Amino acid sequence: MLIDLSGRVAIVTGAGRGIGLEIARTLAREGVAVVITDIRQELLDSVGAEFQANGWPGLQLHCDVRSAADTKAIVDVVDKTFGRIDILVNNAGVASGTRVEQMPEDIWDLNFDVNLKGTMLMCQAVIPVMKRQRAGRILNAASFAAIIPSVGGAAYAASKAGVESFTRVLAGELGPFQITANSYAPGMIPTDMNGFANRSPEDQERLLDTLTLRRWGSPSDVANLICFLASDLAGYITGTMVDVSGGKFATQMPWIPYRDA
Repeated sequence: MLIDLSGRVAIVTGAGRGIGLEIARTLAREGVAVVITDIRQELLDSVGAEFQANGWPGLQLHCDVRSAADTKAIVDVVDKTFGRIDILVNNAGVASGTRVEQMPEDIWDLNFDVNLKGTMLMCQAVIPVMKRQRAGRILNAASFAAIIPSVGGAAYAASKAGVESFTRVLAGELGPFQITANSYAPGMIPTDMNGFANRSPEDQERLLDTLTLRRWGSPSDVANLICFLASDLAGYITGTMVDVSGGKFATQMPWIPYRDA
């Protein structure tokens, strides 16, 4: 059984680096024309050079997902260029935060504006195209923090929990049009944004002790899941959140089997 995504068109937001870039690369290798958006032009220029060198079709477009005008403009460009949009991956996100007592309004607002409002605006813009096709896959980045939040991460966790709930509603509204909507919850995958790999050896050991599969996740772990959920093989999966965290806290003390092995 092979995943066949050839000839499809995808938009991946915030894909100038990190997990989003790996998602874009993986989809491109599977024959998808990938439209990458980001707010940083220098990242788009770098990705554009890579895609051109590999002969991968697609576009690199500047977009602030917090702007309804930007998101609508992006979708219009993609629709006019390719005539369809099969896959939307709402990867763009931020993770700034502090404890609630010291929480500045701008930090709270930034998390909700990018992580939740940005997801909503992109979905809102792409829905008419997918309805016209009577087909589509919407994949929204939640987080393991939506399952178990961390102290000091209220703004991020609340926004990502909102993404999960929003996605379930979206699935219900779009089911009659054969459009699926799912969210995914990455766990500890080192990126520039979270800095897991830069922590002290002792801190890294403590974090790894929370995992059933005791290793850092990689962007490819998420990208492979995205390929599956975007494919026809996942046509009966909608309205759910997939945990891609290596079994974080699947049991209360996942380090014990490693101690005893």
